[in-house]
Amino acid sequence: MKVAVVGASGRGGSRIVAELARRGHQVTAIARNIEKVEPGPNITVRRGDVNDLGFPGLLAGHDAVVSAVRFVQTDPDVLIGAVRKSGVTRYAVMGGAGSLEVAPGKRLLDTPQFPEAAKPEALKGVAFLDKLKATTDIDWVFLSPAAVIAFGERTGKFRLGKDEFMTDADGKSTISFEDYAVAMVDELEQHKHSRERFAVAY
Repeated sequence: MKVAVVGASGRGGSRIVAELARRGHQVTAIARNIEKVEPGPNITVRRGDVNDLGFPGLLAGHDAVVSAVRFVQTDPDVLIGAVRKSGVTRYAVMGGAGSLEVAPGKRLLDTPQFPEAAKPEALKGVAFLDKLKATTDIDWVFLSPAAVIAFGERTGKFRLGKDEFMTDADGKSTISFEDYAVAMVDELEQHKHSRERFAVAY
């Protein structure tokens, strides 16, 4: 496939770019600071800002767009609108864990232990997901990671869920950026989720 990755210089975006390229897909790695994007085979680096008028043109011609940008730095209407204008119909979003449910109707971000500093990003993520749920002309997917996501190993072994918050036998909720990227690229290749959110954790 030809895949455009927005936010390619970030922790999640860089791993998604690497995983796509590793599997032989043609990747356009888009970032404001292209100096932070690691070049390599199958990777074309492009400077881009979602607020620029020409941004949809960077996305045009791809089979899918992946966005791995912080929600507090992004207007969902602008980003979703750019995908729409580009003519690309598949859109995958790197989500957050805050909107996952710890019980029916109760989100992780509503629990006492959820870090106060993480709430602005989590709430913006909820708003982004709500915008996607109202979008019917784009084949979108929103992949939420575990509560803790950090650099680690690429094992290829993890669990997938839907809207529920997942923990392991020790009560921990973790995933590596590397395995998150595996789950994201698996979805792009296998197309098992359409217009819905799903989650990944160990």
